[in-house]
Amino acid sequence: MKKIEAIIRKTKFEDVKEALLEADIEWFSYYDVRGVGKTRQERIYRGVVYDTSYIERTLLTIVVRDINVERTVEAIMKTAQTGEIGDGRIFISPIDDSIRIRTGEHGDISLYNPK
Repeated sequence: MKKIEAIIRKTKFEDVKEALLEADIEWFSYYDVRGVGKTRQERIYRGVVYDTSYIERTLLTIVVRDINVERTVEAIMKTAQTGEIGDGRIFISPIDDSIRIRTGEHGDISLYNPK
């Protein structure tokens, strides 16, 4: 099992969500986050200076079976990529175990409902 964390543009969240559902990834968590990126700028709007170095993004956290890692990353990459600075990052980490609280199931079976 792997945990995939993806930091994406907020404007791309709905597209990525749909792509994940199409790839049969039906469960994930997401959070609105802020970060500091490489770009540092200030913008002036109606005489007020705004610091745009704090970047608002969405963080997706997805735990998948090993066989679904590639399709999950592909779905995120295909829909979140604009080709511009600030598209985000994807991190993949190993997960030792998963337990479904309701049934007590361990491992891969706890991540999905067999059909």
